[in-house]
Amino acid sequence: MSNDDSKKRRALISVSDKNGLVELARGLSETGFEIYSTGGTAKHLQQAGLRVIDVADYTQFPEIMHGRVKTLHPKIFGGILCRRDVAEDLEAATRLGIVLFEVVVVNLYPFRETIAKPNVELTEAVENIDIGGPSLIRAAAKNHAFVSVLTDPSQYVDVLAEIRSKKATTLETRQRLMAEAFAHTAEYERTIADFFTARFQKNTQTETDAQFPPRFNLQLTRVESLRYGENSHQNAALYASSNVVGPSLV
Repeated sequence: MSNDDSKKRRALISVSDKNGLVELARGLSETGFEIYSTGGTAKHLQQAGLRVIDVADYTQFPEIMHGRVKTLHPKIFGGILCRRDVAEDLEAATRLGIVLFEVVVVNLYPFRETIAKPNVELTEAVENIDIGGPSLIRAAAKNHAFVSVLTDPSQYVDVLAEIRSKKATTLETRQRLMAEAFAHTAEYERTIADFFTARFQKNTQTETDAQFPPRFNLQLTRVESLRYGENSHQNAALYASSNVVGPSLV
């Protein structure tokens, strides 16, 4: 990696939900970012007229096993986890030809939407367990001192506006994005665990145990802030289950 390369700004983008993605990528390109991407995401951006560097071209390692292995490579994770204030990290990146990523945009395979289908097949559920995505998110969140991690399209507009106005995200913004990223992966893992626990334990437990599992997890999302709580001097908010599809008791 030359001195000129070390000054380049790069974003890594690999998403399932492509809402707002073209606008974000175009905005990043206009502010000087090179865009690195994978598979369907790269094609989506290229079709919109954006210049994209395919991750496989960068790593010199192709996607394999029908896309099960795409971004799991030291040149990707080194570029995310490199600490810009640690000389040994920078030396290793230069010696190994690792480029540094400043922005990582990842959202995950639609596991919750998949298991919401009536009579979903086990194999389909398994193939919608994201492996590389959570790893990318956790790596970027860990290195939030230097990397902005975006996990939801609702974050795109504000982050892009900050980069445009301030030339970079603030540490406060990156800390907030880090916390949201870990909450995102935690909820994703919890959904997977709950699905397979319910699917497999019913065959091994007593009828009572299967009906009343040893651990009951709630995943609640704030849907509205209320004017006041049970009493007028109290604050309150309304939460709903993240995993319930259709009408429910909020």
